[in-house]
Amino acid sequence: MNAQQLRNSILQEAIEGRLVPQDPNDEPASVLLERIREEKIRLVKEDKLKKKDLEEKPISEDEKPFDIPKGWVWVRWGELGEYKKGPFGSSLTKSMFVPKSDNAIKVYEQKNAIQKNYSLGDYYISKEKYETMTGFTVHFGDIIVSCAGTIGETYLLPSDAPVGIINQALMRARLYLESIIPYWLLNFQYILLIENKLKGSGSAIKNIPPFEVLKAMPVPLPPLEEQKRIVTKIEELLPKVEEYGKAQEALDKLNKELPERLKKSILQEAISGRLVPQDPNDEPASVLLDKIRKEKAQLVKEGKLKKKDLIETPITDDEKPFDIPQTWEWVRLGAVISLLSGRDLPPQDYNDSNNGIPYITGASNFKDGQLLINRWTNKPITVSKMGDLLITCKGTIGTMAYNDVGEIHIARQVMAINSIYLNLDYIKYFLMRQVFELDKKAKSIIPGISREDVLDSLFPLPPLAEQKRIVAKIEQLFGEIDELKK
Repeated sequence: MNAQQLRNSILQEAIEGRLVPQDPNDEPASVLLERIREEKIRLVKEDKLKKKDLEEKPISEDEKPFDIPKGWVWVRWGELGEYKKGPFGSSLTKSMFVPKSDNAIKVYEQKNAIQKNYSLGDYYISKEKYETMTGFTVHFGDIIVSCAGTIGETYLLPSDAPVGIINQALMRARLYLESIIPYWLLNFQYILLIENKLKGSGSAIKNIPPFEVLKAMPVPLPPLEEQKRIVTKIEELLPKVEEYGKAQEALDKLNKELPERLKKSILQEAISGRLVPQDPNDEPASVLLDKIRKEKAQLVKEGKLKKKDLIETPITDDEKPFDIPQTWEWVRLGAVISLLSGRDLPPQDYNDSNNGIPYITGASNFKDGQLLINRWTNKPITVSKMGDLLITCKGTIGTMAYNDVGEIHIARQVMAINSIYLNLDYIKYFLMRQVFELDKKAKSIIPGISREDVLDSLFPLPPLAEQKRIVAKIEQLFGEIDELKK
């Protein structure tokens, strides 16, 4: 149960007479109701109400949604007060507003109700205009209700609130007895709750019920003293509900973030040499690195690489972000991988009719580690081969998938990575860890990365056998984390 559901449950208990005990010494609600009727008669005599406002339509047993305690009575909402919605749009427009002055009359807005502050707003009308709109007057003791956008927010105007009128987004409630205002406010929230349940709209308030529907709604009226006890209890409970809601939000956030935090931690342990034990029988990374250098030198002789590809920028101790095991080596990623940058094609050079080789344009072609093909080309410029690790490098960054299709053309939003020397899965998890560091790094696997951002990355190189053990352990742990999310 979330905080809103708990609040609704408490409200339901209150309105049905189960939140606080009844006191047989309380003056029954029937006496309170009679006082309301007497007040209405007085207002009719003073021409502040019409005789038809004294009419009361009996409430049938079928209309009563639940049983109420002895001493309570069922009444219609309209019997507790008079209600008025703001003027139609053409009756009050910005062209009618005047600057604030001693003679200007305030126009109350929705934000006054939402933020419970009468001083907000800068709209006023002249006294002459006000004389034509007195039916929309509000003053101390009136309740204004927001009726547009944020629906159902109520605000009891305090004694120092100036006389004004309501605008189109407000409703005015003026109760016949001041003493029932606190309980009325609870009841109004209950009515909105019931209205939402009927419409299946959950806990979000969508609309104020139509006036005739609202005024005809039967509501339970407790004795006045019990109303006070109910309000006191609600005021005691709501801060606790709010605390519960904050704690629930924090827990939900933690549950949502925890799998990614765990994965990030696992990847950090992996590339730091702490995820699996080292094996002294493993051929050290220094030997692997010598083999890579000799292989690259041979490829230069064969004309398959350029001499500049043999150049390695030294790594200083100050650059190394953490310690690695003795059998590992720090290298720059460009020393152990090949990287192909993509290039965009003009629209006339690709099609959606399966003609040519696939054309991968960006993150929209990646889903759950697989490639989605929806474009093809007969004029490829940058062709990735089967087995390449593809990574998005523009827009959505760090989405990866293996090329399991064959020859494909890649756009500039994609890079293709391969290595004939290393375990490509280990490189993938290294790059994934880099993606997790987006918030901390100005340069790395970040939106708009270049070839240099990748090639110059400091890469902790383990022995080849340990790379395989690390990959197996990561996949095991990630699988267990994904099971927890189900």
